Parts: sequence; C-alpha cells; structure tokens
Amino acid sequence: MIGEEEMNLDINTKELLQKIKFDDKGLVPAIAQDVKTKEVLMLAYMNAESIAKTLESGYACYYSRSRQSLWTKGETSGHLQEIKGLYYDCDADTILLKVLQTGPACHTGQYSCFHNPVIGDINLPEEDILKKLYGIIADRKENPVEKSYTNYLFDKGIDKILKKVGEESAEVIIAAKNNDKQELIYEISDLVYHTMVLMINQGVSTEDIKEELKKRHQQT
Repeated sequence: MIGEEEMNLDINTKELLQKIKFDDKGLVPAIAQDVKTKEVLMLAYMNAESIAKTLESGYACYYSRSRQSLWTKGETSGHLQEIKGLYYDCDADTILLKVLQTGPACHTGQYSCFHNPVIGDINLPEEDILKKLYGIIADRKENPVEKSYTNYLFDKGIDKILKKVGEESAEVIIAAKNNDKQELIYEISDLVYHTMVLMINQGVSTEDIKEELKKRHQQT
C-alpha cells in the first residue's frame, strides 16, 4: 500500500484520511448505496489510496484483499459507480458511498449483492423488474453462458438484433389490431427484452433513457 505521505493529496482529502479509523491492515469497510432507490448494493473495502482515487476520479475505487491491489468498480464490466456522496459513520470506521450505479452491482448479474432474503419481503419491487432484466442481459454480454439466447443475439451482432426488434414491433402491432390484451402484453414484453439487448449492445443505459424522458416531461 502507498502511504499517505507518498500520495499527492489536496487538503480536504488529507483531513478526511486523518479522521478515518483504518484497521491494522490499513482498510475500512465501504458500503455502496444506490443514490436514487436507496437500495444497498454491496460491501467492499477501501484504503487511503483508494479513497483518494475515488475522490479524484468521481468513481468508486476499492481495495481487493484477495489481489492486494486497487480496483475501480466496473473497470472491465462497464458497471461503474459514479459517486454522488461520500460519508463516514459516527465512529469513523465505516464509509458510505451514495452512487449512481450503471448495470448490476453484483457479479452474479443481480442488481444488488444483497439478494438472498432470510427475513422480509422476498419479492423484488415491481419497479425494479426492468432494472433486474437489464442487469441480467448486461451480465450475459460480459460473462457469456453456453446456449443462452441472449448470447446468441450478441454473437450474431447488430443486424440480427435489429431484425428481432423489427419483428417484435410488427407482432405488437398485430396483437393490438387483433384487440387481444394478453397477446399484446406478451408481445410488448418480447419487444422490451429485445430493445434492452439492443441498448446494451449499443452502450445505451436505462439512465440515458430516463434523462431523455425527463427532458420531454419538462417540455410538455
């Protein structure tokens, strides 16, 4: 680990690091929380260097105890955590990061690492279903699964994906013309899934769509 004296720190960062109570290995636990949904995403560890890098870059950087090195969350998967707030608790021995999460936070494809319920509501809130689906599709792209239809689409490329979006759009129109509600729900669900595959393939996030819709809402 690089000592504080070896890092080029601004005065605010130096003051923060002097307040934090690191353990005997120079580490402090850090909890990441979704700034919008308030959902707890993950627990990792930080040292003085990773805290300084987080504050400098604006993206969450942690210290890997297994690799004994720094790692920026999402540096390979693209599932970055943009820092919207950094706090320490009353004992100054735990960090809270409020982040804007891109894609899933968990390596399993789940949005949060805390997805194994013991007590409490085991059902994902309805508004999170699309977020979960986006996370699973994004994880398939980064971690291919044999015989996965999603990976088949990614492997075939943009032309195949666009063809499926076009086909599903046509089927939505047909279902609507047939005035069949259940068929329409089914076909719209297919269209949403294939549209998300297209989004991820082209690097478009759900946050991009939300921001565009916010602009339109303000103009109406």
